[in-house]
Amino acid sequence: MTAEIRWHLTEFLPVNQESRPLRDLLHRQWLLPDRLIHYLRRRQHVLVNGRYQPVNELVHAGDRVDLLFTGDEVRTPTANDYRPTPNPRLAVLFENRDLLVVNKPRGQKSHPNVAGETGTVMNDVAGYLAGSADGAYMVHRLDLQTTGALIVAKNPIVVPVLNRLIAMGQIHREYLAVVEGRLTGAGKWDWPIGRDPRDPRWHAVDGLHAQPALTYYQGLAASDQRSLVRLHLATGRTHQLRVHLAHSGHPIVGDPIYNRASPEQMLLHGVRQQLLIPFTFQKHEIVAPLPTYFQEYLVKCKLS
Repeated sequence: MTAEIRWHLTEFLPVNQESRPLRDLLHRQWLLPDRLIHYLRRRQHVLVNGRYQPVNELVHAGDRVDLLFTGDEVRTPTANDYRPTPNPRLAVLFENRDLLVVNKPRGQKSHPNVAGETGTVMNDVAGYLAGSADGAYMVHRLDLQTTGALIVAKNPIVVPVLNRLIAMGQIHREYLAVVEGRLTGAGKWDWPIGRDPRDPRWHAVDGLHAQPALTYYQGLAASDQRSLVRLHLATGRTHQLRVHLAHSGHPIVGDPIYNRASPEQMLLHGVRQQLLIPFTFQKHEIVAPLPTYFQEYLVKCKLS
């Protein structure tokens, strides 16, 4: 019995597409992992202009390419793991066939940590997509108290593509933070980050099994007590911005882990993403408006 097709993706190659072997299109241009290409080829589930085409044959400008998937090709957990939120209040900043970008609020988890947990962004996305053929598939996360732009895939095919683009630094993520002290100028921090040897739940510069980490910063406004800083993630280590800022001597205001003396709410917001769309690789700039409390804090501290 032939397995039911769960995902059928159709792309038309642009007029400026150079002729190249189908395998190169799938692997080098579209960044599909070898596992998916293996199944597409073995099952003859890649069609060019309506017929199966061996992957060593050329594709050309204007060709229609259909990719068929049954579900067992992917290793991503199924969207059914997320219990849908009824009538979710979701701030959608961008949406297309394969993904959406939402503006995550403060105090909401990105995803459940235990089976059956509700109230997270992923639950909300599952509720938003309920009744369609799409599901919620996690790409990256934001910390509980961090706000701003968060990418969620609508099918598991694009998850490894998006993860690879993030790892390659092709999806640019920009943040705003209010930090302690006076931080001016621009520069970069390339301190490696690993597990904090005092508490493995947290992270530290030169911690256990430290990995390279790179953050670019630019001071936008400053007083003697507070600074508004723009941050760009070149790598994506856990708590990277929070750890780098704390190590620099300018921890984020309200950071409950790396600035415990601060009684305020954390002020870290993912304000902008330069998104590359899978398959077409068109660029979209996504802007997540600042929360009202963040704007009011900037006014209060004369940082706006």
